[in-house]
Amino acid sequence: MGKSPRPNMATPAAPAIPGLGEGKRGEAGHVGYLLRQANAALRLRMERALSDYGVTSPQFIVLTMLVAYPGVSNADVARLAMLTPQTVSVIVANLERSGAIERRPHAVHGRIQHIDVTPSGKALLKSCRERVREIEQQLLSGLAPDEETVIRRWLVRVALEGGGADAVAE
Repeated sequence: MGKSPRPNMATPAAPAIPGLGEGKRGEAGHVGYLLRQANAALRLRMERALSDYGVTSPQFIVLTMLVAYPGVSNADVARLAMLTPQTVSVIVANLERSGAIERRPHAVHGRIQHIDVTPSGKALLKSCRERVREIEQQLLSGLAPDEETVIRRWLVRVALEGGGADAVAE
């Protein structure tokens, strides 16, 4: 026969989960957790803002890097976008299928593919940037320019001390 529960034993109540901004999810939380929480919130906002363009946050980042640094390799894009080379290969294939980019053989190295952002890809990126700019303005609203500078410097320092994008993509 199976064991029956002991009589008179109280079942402990589940702890209350704090809402965003409360307890360890607020100012008393660990900085690393707060960064992760903020990143998740930002990514969700970006995904929602870009969804009607059919663009994901990683696709937006890859397009941004391809326009900012023309002629870079897939491996370079992976490092710049903080994505794995495999993820970038999938993103590039999807962007090519959508007509946002074109690949052509490198003039000297036959195995290397050169990636060009098409005019429609640049137009798409411009529209996406407008949406992302709105989100960034909302994030920075209420901050003085010197406060924004402090935050930007701190975020760069955190990335540099942790190995930055080079550590993520390897």
